[in-house]
Amino acid sequence: MTIKSTGMALLAISVFAGGINPALADDVGHMQVRKLQASGEILSFERIAELARAIKPGDILETELEKRQGRYIYEVEILDARGVVWELKLNAKTGELIKLEIDD
Repeated sequence: MTIKSTGMALLAISVFAGGINPALADDVGHMQVRKLQASGEILSFERIAELARAIKPGDILETELEKRQGRYIYEVEILDARGVVWELKLNAKTGELIKLEIDD
């Protein structure tokens, strides 16, 4: 799946495994993502990309979906015009910003 910005950026779902307690976060597979989007339980990647860029303009490098403590969260990495990579955490149902930080 691709989206357009200044150039083309790949928007992909990937597995989030870095140091998170499995009891607190569960990976969401691509088939489950499709079902959740179709049911309206989570926003589409396109809508999340729009919301994320409205908060932090730039190119989307990666998008991940996980379930933490009963709710779905999109993690979006954006490369800004100065070359800084930002990580945004958004509520997958509402698009509300949960957290914004520079990615290490």
